Amino acid sequence: MTAASAAIRVVVADDHQVVRSGYAALLDTQPDFDVVGTARDGAEAVRICRESHPDVVLMDVRMPEMDGIEATKRLLGSDHGDVASAGGTPRVLVLTTFDLDEYVYDALRAGASGFLLKDVTAERLFEAVRVVASGEALLAPSVTRRLISEFAQLRPKQDGASKAALSALTPRETQVLRLVAEGLSNPEIAARLVVTEETVKTHVSRVLGKLGLRDRTQAVVAAYESGLVVPGISPR
Repeated sequence: MTAASAAIRVVVADDHQVVRSGYAALLDTQPDFDVVGTARDGAEAVRICRESHPDVVLMDVRMPEMDGIEATKRLLGSDHGDVASAGGTPRVLVLTTFDLDEYVYDALRAGASGFLLKDVTAERLFEAVRVVASGEALLAPSVTRRLISEFAQLRPKQDGASKAALSALTPRETQVLRLVAEGLSNPEIAARLVVTEETVKTHVSRVLGKLGLRDRTQAVVAAYESGLVVPGISPR
C-alpha cells in the first residue's frame, strides 16, 4: 500500500496485446494510477514486478510460458518468493473471462486478493484497484464465495488451514471466521455480534495472523477447505 500522496503503481499482465493495452490506457486516465509496466506472460510479469515493485498486478490466468497461478505464487512468496524477497509484495487481481473458473480458484488459493471479469466496466476496474491497493480483499459474496464453495467440493485439500491450525483460534475468532466466510463486512459482523467494528478488525487480524493468511479472500478459502464451513450450508 502506498502513502496517501503517492500514485498506485500497477502492472498489467495479459497475453493478448489489445487487452493489456486497453487496461493500461484506461488506468492511465486516472491521476492516482501509474502503470509501470505491461507483461505478455507470467514470467515477464515476475521480472517487471521485481524491477518496478508495483502495488497491484492485474493478472490474466491463462498465459503461455508461465501462467498466472505460478506467477502469483512467485509474486506473493507462497512458492519461490522471487518478488517478496526483493522487498515488496504486490496485490494480485486475477482477470478471467467467466466467474466459475477453476484456474481463478487456484489463483485465490495462491494468495490473489480477488478477481475481475474481463468485461468489467471502467468504474469497477478503478474501484477494484483502489480497494486492493488499500490492503483490502476484493470479496464479492455473490461471486467469490460461490466460486470457492463450488471448487472446494471438487478439489482435494492441499495446504489449506487444517483443523489443527483452526484449534489455535478462540471460539470468538472461529465465529468471526465463519461470518467472514459468509461474506459479511466488518460493520455487518459487528452488528451481528453486538461489538464494535474495531473489535471485529482485531479479531480478523488475529485470525489471519494465526492461520498465516494474507487477507479475507484467503480466509474464506481456508474456512471452506478446512471444513469449518460446509459448501451449501450457510455459516451461523
